[in-house]
This record gives sequence, C-alpha cells and structure tokens, in this order.
Amino acid sequence: MEDAESLSTLVGKRIAERRAMLQLSLDEMAVRSGVSRAMISRIERGEVNASAVVLDRLCAGLGFSLSALFARDAASPLLRRGDQPVWQDPASGYIRREVAPAGTGSPVKIVEVEFPPGAEITYAPSRERVIDQHVWVLKGAIEVTVAAASGAAATYQLGKGDCLQMRVGEGNSFRNAGHKTARYAVIISQEGLS
Repeated sequence: MEDAESLSTLVGKRIAERRAMLQLSLDEMAVRSGVSRAMISRIERGEVNASAVVLDRLCAGLGFSLSALFARDAASPLLRRGDQPVWQDPASGYIRREVAPAGTGSPVKIVEVEFPPGAEITYAPSRERVIDQHVWVLKGAIEVTVAAASGAAATYQLGKGDCLQMRVGEGNSFRNAGHKTARYAVIISQEGLS
C-alpha cells in the first residue's frame, strides 16, 4: 500500500492547488464544503489523513472527484497494478485502488474497493458534480442506499456479480453487513469534471 505520509502530502497539495485555482479563501472553502477551516488547513499541509467522507465533501466544494484527487500525474494508457494509487480510509478501513490510468483525457474512472465487514460510509449530497457510476460486486455482498432529490431512498442488496447503476449527487450509503470483506469495482463516468 502507498506510504500514508506521501499520499497525505499529495492530497493536501491537490486540494490547495484546486482551491487556489478557484481563488477561494479557507473561509469560503469551509462554507462550500462543510469542513472546518482548521481541518482544511491541516489537510492541505499534509498533517492529517482525512476520512473519505471529509475528502468527498472537499472534492464536492472544489468541483472535482475523489478519483481526480488520488490520481497520479501520468498520461500513459497503461497503469500497472504496482503503480496504482492505493488509499485506506482511516474511518471505515476500506481500501481504495485507482485502477484506470490518469491523464489520458478519458471521462471514465475505475476504482477497486475492499470493504471490510461492518464498514459503513455515507457520502454527503452534492449537486455541484454530475457523476454516473456503476457498482459491480466482485466478491462478497454489500448494501447500497441511493438517495433521491425527492427525499425518497432505495436500498439494494448486492451480491457477487450484481451491478447497480446510479447517479451520484443526492448522497448515498454503502454498508457491509456481512462477516467477510467485500470487493467491488466502481466504474465512474464524469461530466465536465477533471
């Protein structure tokens, strides 16, 4: 797995660069993301390994995806497994691997997730990003709750081989209620994002 310190530094640098590009102060970024000014500052300096939920809120406020945040600067059409960025969420313990090569101009991203037993993660709503994704379970089982703008939600039980298509934006939850690690792929198509 990638060195946590170097990945925290990369994440912080990317967030700081994007915030500067958008000419947002720390206070403006805090309002846009719902993440405290102090936490944003610590993340930008690489002092903290933030959870997926916090990083997702920051990405929503900055108008880009988690995949773009973790992607290495490369334009090769081939990304070997040993070079794929890997990150572990300190809150849920899930492991995220960026499978698709970055910098190719493709709007499609592929992420592999190892989701430990008992893990649960809820992403906050974001209307600033338009993301279409497919969740394809490769091993084990997960539960996905997809929220809708109307306030209604649908919960799906996914087992090995099942694939769920959903639009990201209203806030969604993932849960592994089983006793074994689940593994799934997320195929993401982004519209108008880097």
